[in-house]
Amino acid sequence: MHDISGDSMKQEKTEYDIVIIGAGIVGLTLANALADSRFSVAVIDAQEPGDIKPDQDYELRVSAISRASQQVFINLHAWDGMKQRRISPFEHMHVWDATGSGQIHFDAADLGVDALGHIIENKVVQAALLQQLKHHKNVHWLCPANVNAIECDQHNVITLEDGRILKARLLVGADGANSRVREAAGIELEKAPYKQKGVVCVVESTKHHQYTAWQRFLPTGPLAFLPLPDGRCSIVWSASDEEADRLLALDENAFSHELEQAFEYTLGAVKSVGPRAAFPLIRRHAEHYVKPGVVLIGDAAHTIHPLAGQGANLGVLDAASLAEIIIEAEKQRKDFASYTTLRKFERWRRGENTLMMYSMSGFKNLFSNEAQGLSLVRNFGLNLVNSIGPLKHKFMRHAMGLEGDLPKLARVIGF
Repeated sequence: MHDISGDSMKQEKTEYDIVIIGAGIVGLTLANALADSRFSVAVIDAQEPGDIKPDQDYELRVSAISRASQQVFINLHAWDGMKQRRISPFEHMHVWDATGSGQIHFDAADLGVDALGHIIENKVVQAALLQQLKHHKNVHWLCPANVNAIECDQHNVITLEDGRILKARLLVGADGANSRVREAAGIELEKAPYKQKGVVCVVESTKHHQYTAWQRFLPTGPLAFLPLPDGRCSIVWSASDEEADRLLALDENAFSHELEQAFEYTLGAVKSVGPRAAFPLIRRHAEHYVKPGVVLIGDAAHTIHPLAGQGANLGVLDAASLAEIIIEAEKQRKDFASYTTLRKFERWRRGENTLMMYSMSGFKNLFSNEAQGLSLVRNFGLNLVNSIGPLKHKFMRHAMGLEGDLPKLARVIGF
């Protein structure tokens, strides 16, 4: 791959088979999946992902990486780079309802595996993927670079702020929920705010997290404690916009007290709370994932409620699926950027993503409701699933990302 210094960038080619806009987890996964292929690939982002130092504070945004996504990263030779930085496996998941006795507990040992998944900071995933990407000469790294204009037509012209003009046979929008590629392609977006925000921070409790992903469903929204490598937890507290703003405004002692009560002191007292932030929770779904020569993946195509931690995993599977389809098209001497080829990707992933999206919306609506009848139903349902082995295993496989039509890069042998 080209050196990323400014002088060498002036020498880089301006016509590519594939240009990926967005160097987040999803864009970098796709770039690695296309590495060593016959495609010339460019990756563009306004910011270059930073690395994580061992003594650095945890970043606020983490992802619950499923077994399927882990397998993708293993096959892309990026998993070891993540382990060498910092990751936290979770061997158990414990979910319970605040309005009754309903609960369900998942144990990796029941499926004969060492972990159900891993909690990893987004920057760690990006850093490991970027480290691996630098071994591949067919991928050109154009970061940092600001995009000034995008023209989605038969040439897909991308004009950068420094005056460089790039052309792409296939333009990939991996540029997040506010995708400029989606806007330039004229693709409509279905948008449904959950009227909630996710409050995030890192906390230290008096008890160890026991390598468990904890989630309590409150009437106001789910509260998750996710394990970090040093025994602390990353929390995601979903609450109404007004309640989230109130939680952010509390001082540390008051916030700790409310957090302890909301979590029923499950991990004891809260000893310390790091900086807090909040992000709006919105369900988004692009009307189309593709147009001739243009494709959307990850948050550019869809965003869902974080209650099951599946957002990043859906994007990783998007990237792996797209790579599989266009590489196969090229092998068969078909036009990899044609609408016919790209529609295969859309048909494959749209159904999977839609199912997950509406499942999460359904769970959110079911559990964020204090109606007595619904409370009885969901508590009965949690306990029923917890008591029926085959049904419970089915839910576990879904949580691990091992159900559905998986791309080859994500298939875990033995499951």
